[in-house]
Amino acid sequence: MGSRSKSASKSAIRPKTKPSRAASGTHGGTHAGSNGRSNGESAKPARPARDYSIAAVARTLDLLEALAVVGPAPLATVADAARCTRTAGFRLLRTLQSRGFAIQDEARGVWRLGARWTALGQAAESQGALAATAMPFMNELAKACGENVYLHVRDGQMGETVAIMQADPGLRVYGEVGKRQPLHAGPYRLLLAHAPEAVQTQVLAQKLPRFTPATRTDPAWIAADLQRIRARGYLVTADEISPGAVSVTVPVRDASGQVVAALCISAASLRMRPPRPRALVPVAADAAARLSRGLGRREDAADAISVPQATTLPDSTDVQVRPQRTNGHSNGHGVAAPYAPVHLMT
Repeated sequence: MGSRSKSASKSAIRPKTKPSRAASGTHGGTHAGSNGRSNGESAKPARPARDYSIAAVARTLDLLEALAVVGPAPLATVADAARCTRTAGFRLLRTLQSRGFAIQDEARGVWRLGARWTALGQAAESQGALAATAMPFMNELAKACGENVYLHVRDGQMGETVAIMQADPGLRVYGEVGKRQPLHAGPYRLLLAHAPEAVQTQVLAQKLPRFTPATRTDPAWIAADLQRIRARGYLVTADEISPGAVSVTVPVRDASGQVVAALCISAASLRMRPPRPRALVPVAADAAARLSRGLGRREDAADAISVPQATTLPDSTDVQVRPQRTNGHSNGHGVAAPYAPVHLMT
């Protein structure tokens, strides 16, 4: 307080200096120069952002990402995918081969990724690389929709929440980081839809737990829904794990196109009256696409999501909804409360 008061006192009693001739106008007043300053100081030019990238490393990474997508493949295919010459591609692959990061199958004449990438992948997973990469995109999505955003991954036959971004501390959080849930229910079913067929068979062969009256446990219905999820590219669920929770879930892909996570918007049903859940699909899909590009995914028409058309409804509509009858969501789930009046808002 003492030093701040002294400095304030000095600045308060400092005599005003006369403007310099260069800073004076024809009427003796001061005016700002081209740099917006009134003291005649010249603005320092902004320094351009320094580029620390190394061209050879960038080319190597381009080639590795291409090999992850097209491999195992001949040298010509890998080089074309990496947009480099065959000579440069061959030298880079030979260098990677010497360190165990690439393997040449001379009998078939193809290249593939080496086993040493497995150790790096495990290290990245243990260090939380996916969640750290996703947080900026989750933050933007939470601000855009005003709801909490979750990132789920598949671990064997279970789903796990690895990151949560709260849009508002006052909003209810459905889950916690590290919590595991079965794959057949709620937003985790999107991960099951993109899991290997063997995993799907093993999950559906078990006795599936029911969390709420809206939880789907019929293996035949779930198997059919997995096809529907893959076809349209997103999933909307209601009340399946937590009563009163509605989720909009879209896939996140890595450089090879594999679904490695599910990006999910979850909110209370009072905040997610139809047609809002479907209206949030394009917003969530855009965030997931940008996150996927951050993981090395290049744009591919096969990743396109069938964005639902907005439903036109009267300004005020009251309907009676029975359990297990459609509540306006894409999966046809019912709501838990019998004959609950639902006020539809456009």
